[in-house]
Parts: sequence; structure tokens; C-alpha cells
Amino acid sequence: MSLLVVGLSHRSAPVSVLERAALAPEVRGKLLQDAVSAEPATESAVLSTCNRIELYADVDKFHAGVAELSTLLARHGGAALEELTPYLYVHYEDRAVHHLFSVACGLDSMVIGEGQILGQIKDALAVAQEQHTAGRLLNDLFQQALRVGKRAHSETGIDKAGQSLVTFGLEQLAGSADVDKWAAGKRALVIGAGSMSSLAATTLVRAGVAELAVANRTVERAERLVQILTEPGGPGAGGGTSLFERSRELGGGLTARAVPMDAVAAELADADVVVSCTGAAGLVLGADAVAAALADRADGLALLDLAMPRDIDAAVHRIEGAHLVDIETLADASADAPMAADVDKVRGIVSAEVAAFGAAQRAAHITPTVVALRTMAADVVAGEIARLDGRLPDLDDKQRAEITQTVRRVVDKLLHAPTVRVKQLASEPGGAGYADALRELFDLDPQTVAAVSRADTRADRHDAARERTS
Repeated sequence: MSLLVVGLSHRSAPVSVLERAALAPEVRGKLLQDAVSAEPATESAVLSTCNRIELYADVDKFHAGVAELSTLLARHGGAALEELTPYLYVHYEDRAVHHLFSVACGLDSMVIGEGQILGQIKDALAVAQEQHTAGRLLNDLFQQALRVGKRAHSETGIDKAGQSLVTFGLEQLAGSADVDKWAAGKRALVIGAGSMSSLAATTLVRAGVAELAVANRTVERAERLVQILTEPGGPGAGGGTSLFERSRELGGGLTARAVPMDAVAAELADADVVVSCTGAAGLVLGADAVAAALADRADGLALLDLAMPRDIDAAVHRIEGAHLVDIETLADASADAPMAADVDKVRGIVSAEVAAFGAAQRAAHITPTVVALRTMAADVVAGEIARLDGRLPDLDDKQRAEITQTVRRVVDKLLHAPTVRVKQLASEPGGAGYADALRELFDLDPQTVAAVSRADTRADRHDAARERTS
């Protein structure tokens, strides 16, 4: 296995560097294509979230791979390589697998145990598949990471420690108060209509806000989010009731609407809490707009910025009456968050899954050689039966079939024990050399082995494409 990951996250880099290195959604496909076009890499996938940027690749040269992936991250992001280098981390082979599995379980998240990362990993795999840069290794790796993450959440209490970044951010705004009590009756403005903004809107409505406005550059997406939140059986609905109906049960009179982005400044004047998470390259909300909204009001304004790069000007921190929580604030707060007792159980799951994944990959590496060996044996049997037909033409069909079956059984029995044993040995650390030994001992044609590998890869990609359309 030649898996390499190069990246940076809230654990290795300050938020200011993460912000400059952030990858715009539209450049990620080009990054993946450039990665596989580079000499060391044959597969690539990128995991880009608000607090991590990681490029995964199957490489045939470690040092050249590290240099190339680092350069590509700098080229497609907004930070120079010299600025990124001190903050980059590198994981290779089993350590790279361990890293992704830990990420999938929420062990490496800003909020330990959060489950949003699973959706982000799924999206990363989908983009790599769409770009045709995910082959057998990365398809297997990311799909297994999703299974490991789900297993950790179902078999342990990591969810008790974990929460969404939205919830964690709202807790920082609420301070010592309970979020539901703090949010009850407030007027909320959510800027953006993507997955994080949708979660923010859902969380705020569940917490009991009285009014919700959703602003987005594409108003139709904002309208769709409002519709989803209000329809029966929508997010957070209990017993078939909508969030609106649930709000009324709690004594509220929730109203919601979609607004265009140019209405944000006007909405600020009436909002009590603002959550912003867009994919914009620049600021969405400036300090002047916040100051103007606070000029004629006695109460304050709570703002949560979950975007990377940031949506809300950091200068808002200095405006009287404004309480801004952003990724940098959350990074500082998360350092003091308590760890759940179940974290150790999750770490045990990760370690076991890494060992199993490595064994499966090593065993799969020898499969083409074993198939080529059995193909060669079948060709030898076919040749000998044909020669027998020439020397003994008077054999009837029953006799010929019995002889053919006998020869095949002899060959199968001779090959059974060594092929089973070589797969077992190959699954152990350091077992990659057994495939080479088989090829040498039986003088197998390398082109035949390669042809089996190519056929397997094409089948894997066909299966992946079928899964995406099913």
C-alpha cells in the first residue's frame, strides 16, 4: 500500500493560515486532476472542511509525492508553499489509514465525536469518483472510513461527547445559559443554504426561535430550505409533525422566509442572532454593516461564523454590542472541552479496523498473481488434454470427460494449499514479497498479472458508478 496524505488542520495550523489555504469548491476538481497528472500519483481525493484541508493520493515515490502534493495544495489554495510548509502534516501507508479512520470517527474534529465529518468524507469520495481520480485504493479506503465512523457512533457513546459545530458555536454564544432557553423567542438570520447553514437553521428552530430568515445568493435554494423545514416529516420533526407545528405546541408562533443576499443589511436591524456559512471567497458581512445595525438598538447582536475563509469581518469582535464567535474562537474553546470516556473505545475500534484494512489490502495485492497462476495451470491442462486427444483419438466422450476432470482435480489439489497459504502470508505485515516470489517460481508473465489487475480496477469503477446511480 502506497497511500499518502498531506494536509493541515486546526490542530496543526492557526485559523489565519487555514483561512488563506482554503480551497474554493470550484477548484477541487482541478486539484484532483493535477494530482493524478503528476508523476508520483495514480489516484487522488481531497477532504476540505472548515477546519481541515487534506489531499490523499496513491503514490509510487514517497518524497516526490510529499513535494508534489504540498505544491498542489499551495497552488490551488491561497497561501504560498513557504507559508504552508511549517504547518503541513504527512501520513504514509498504515498511518495514513489510521488518520482518516480517526477523522471519520470524530477523534480529530474540533468538537470530539461530531458526526458531520461523515457527510464531508462521503462528499470527498463522490467528487473523486466524479473526477475519475479514485481507483481501487481510495474507493476502498473512503468507503471503509465511512463504515468505521458509523460503527464508532453505533457501538460507543462517542455521540455523548460529540455535537455538531453549530451546536458547539451556539453554546459559546449562549455562555452559561441553556441554548434552548437562550434562543427561545429570538429572531434569527441564517446566511447560506448549504449543509452547514441547513443544520444551523434546523438547530435554531428546534431551539425555539420565533422568526427565521434564510438569505442566499440563489433565493430558490433558500426557499427550498424553508420549505424543507416546514413540511411534515422534515428535519427535526417528531411524530410526523413539522418544526412549525412543534413550535406551536411549545407556545411559539414561528415564522420563516427566504430573502435575497442584498437584503442581509436590512435583516440585521431586526435579528438577534446571525449564523453565516457560505462558500464565498470574500467577506459576506462587513464591520460597517454590523455597526450600523447596532447603532439604533439597545440590545446586542450574536453572530456565529462557521465559514472558511471567514464570512464575517473579524473587526466585528471590536464592535460594542456585537458578540462574534468564529472558527478561531471555537478552536480556542475546543481545547478545553472534556473528553468522553468512550473515546478510548473508539480508538480501539480504529486500531483494529486499520489492521484489518491493511491485511485486506495486502491480500488483495497478491490476488492477481494467484489468478494468473491458476489461469496458467488451466492452460497447461487444456494443452495436455488436447495432446491426449491427438494421441488417443478413440476415447469416447465419457472417458475423455473423466480424464479431464481427474487432471483438473490433481492440479487444483496441488495449487490449493500453496495459494491459500500465500494469501494468508501476504495479509501479514511485510507480506508483499510473496507475490513476487510466486511470479518468479512459476515464471508468470508480468503482463498477464497486470491484465488481471486492470480488469479488477475497471470492475471496481463500474461498481462504484452503479452505486452512485442506484
